[in-house]
Amino acid sequence: MKANRPQPETARHWRQLKQPIWAPRHLRRWLTDHGSLTRLLKRASKGRFSVRVVRQGYHRPGPAEAAALRLRSRQQALIREVYLCGAGEPWVYARTVIPVTTLSGSHRTLKLIGSRSLGSLLFRDPSMQRQPLQIARLNEGLWARRSVFHLERKPLLVCEVFLPSLEHIQYPAC
Repeated sequence: MKANRPQPETARHWRQLKQPIWAPRHLRRWLTDHGSLTRLLKRASKGRFSVRVVRQGYHRPGPAEAAALRLRSRQQALIREVYLCGAGEPWVYARTVIPVTTLSGSHRTLKLIGSRSLGSLLFRDPSMQRQPLQIARLNEGLWARRSVFHLERKPLLVCEVFLPSLEHIQYPAC
């Protein structure tokens, strides 16, 4: 399964979100929206949204991920990989890197979210702060965005890769 999933951890050239963005027109609003992607996908799927867990466990983040989180090179983190699906079809591949130090206090439950959406938890947390979005085009030709979130000043990195199946899905009006 690993060969088929996107590899955002290998991206080296993440760029701060600025206009104009050179991504395909159908992806621009998805890539640049600062709100909850989960909320948008639920709306676009007319409530037929699900999360399919690919893998979750303690691993070393890629070099770009470790740099974004300011982790030491050999430091492990909880890495969660999921597909965000609409009507049973994967639309977005998401990879979350959570440093072990973030999994403390009230946030230790992040390791137990299973097939629930991380976005639904992040955007309800009153302590949540989000750093600016970054965008990259992956080697596979796919477009991705990522940002570091802080929960009570503890970081985690969320990367979302937009899959070709999203091309025919209309961005939902607010």
